[in-house]
Amino acid sequence: MYEKQQLNGAYYGPSIPPPRSSHRPSRGGGFGCCCGCLFNLIFKLILTVIIILGIAVFLFWLIVRPNVIKVHVTDATLTQFNFTKNNTLNYNLSLNITIRNPNKKLGIYYDYIEARTLYHDVRVDSNFIDPFYQGHKTTNVLNTLFKGEKVVLLGGDQSSDFNKEKSLGIYEIDVKLYLRVRFKLGAIKTRKIKPKVTCELRLPLTSGDGGSTVNGAFKPTKCDWDR
Repeated sequence: MYEKQQLNGAYYGPSIPPPRSSHRPSRGGGFGCCCGCLFNLIFKLILTVIIILGIAVFLFWLIVRPNVIKVHVTDATLTQFNFTKNNTLNYNLSLNITIRNPNKKLGIYYDYIEARTLYHDVRVDSNFIDPFYQGHKTTNVLNTLFKGEKVVLLGGDQSSDFNKEKSLGIYEIDVKLYLRVRFKLGAIKTRKIKPKVTCELRLPLTSGDGGSTVNGAFKPTKCDWDR
């Protein structure tokens, strides 16, 4: 009996604990979850800002309906454009440039206006035009004169183009406008921006006795905003 009691006591002893798992939880699991949540939050914020800006731009366009400023050279007179010795160019060019603001609610401050003349990408002269404010749906006429002499060095192709144009009596001269402008909507004024305008002109050489045309008349030319 004593031996059986010993056996029964051993048989009904404490239960054996289950074996431990060898898999250990990743130490970086919580950090990865936090990074994912953070990136997701940043993405949502950026998307929300883009949507809000898009709606604001659309509402601005819907209310203001901005239109592109229109620039034309309406009149141009070239009475002198010839080379003398030592590559000296004598020139006399007067221009009338019209700027039209077609917008009903936007005014424009022209804080800086520089007009440059170029002959086949070679700079000839530049003038500065007085700043002004342009109201809604108004047109302003800018008058400028390029006159003088300057040493201008032309390459082989440019010299060939000059000889061809001289024989025709019509010269291809570009006028570029370098601007600093601000827009005004009610009491709100924008920061200055620096657009550029290019006017590609075909100018007939005219006589100097009152401007009678020798080789055809100048045709008003639309100018393009540089992109």
